[in-house]
Amino acid sequence: MKGKVCVVTGATSGIGKATAAALAGLGAQVVLVGRDRGRAEATAAELGRAAAPPRLEIADFTSMGQVRDLAGRLEALEHIDVLVNNAGLVAGRRRTTADGFDEVFAVNHLAPFLLTNLLLGKLTAAAARVITVASDAHAAARLDLDDPHLERGWDSWRAYANSKLANILFTRELARRLEGTGATANCAHPGVVRTGFGRQARLPLRLGLTIARPFLLSPERGAATIVYLATSPEVTNATGGYYVKKTRREPSAAARDDDAARRLWQLSEELTGLTQGSQREVR
Repeated sequence: MKGKVCVVTGATSGIGKATAAALAGLGAQVVLVGRDRGRAEATAAELGRAAAPPRLEIADFTSMGQVRDLAGRLEALEHIDVLVNNAGLVAGRRRTTADGFDEVFAVNHLAPFLLTNLLLGKLTAAAARVITVASDAHAAARLDLDDPHLERGWDSWRAYANSKLANILFTRELARRLEGTGATANCAHPGVVRTGFGRQARLPLRLGLTIARPFLLSPERGAATIVYLATSPEVTNATGGYYVKKTRREPSAAARDDDAARRLWQLSEELTGLTQGSQREVR
């Protein structure tokens, strides 16, 4: 990976941090994207011994304005060879962002959708690999595109599952739009990993994760499939896939609905203000 530039969102803890460390260890120039400057600086210091010291970017993915600002700064990079859309959350109660979106849908889907689209020029120029961290939780989704923010009955687990289904549908449609460019789009289920993820969830989920903690995967093992998709020559031309344990798997029937993928893309364009003139569209 020497000479490759890899952007990793949610890179200050858990799977994102382990992914960044692995890529840096393979010689990549890693761009760490995090929300908390203190944690981001601590992560950068830990990875500072890498052959190419990491670059640090701060952005809060609850704000589409900050996502746009981040994309503007990343445009200054000479090239982007890998984009790992990892930042995500599960919430214990419904919160609305300043943009008027459900926080979980905004952070887990709309932010990576917007960031990836704003960087399409860079990504296609480098025949980049876009990897989005999804989850087997998508199988429990009931995604209503007429109510993506769950204003008519919010539930913590449904909000998370819906966002993970959206990740897979986004990857599927992105792969279609990237055909012929050399760039690829895949997503991965990392497994249930021993991290701080879920600490804001409702009590039953927090208790379940606490009890199961000794049996959960380490962040490094959770990151293995993501790193595989970012680096392995075996998947150089593979695109549109959902991967578990480095193996392409078939997601739920809802995640294979191409019409839903197109409708979600159109809705996401409208919600993020991503008009035809504000993106470098690839079809």
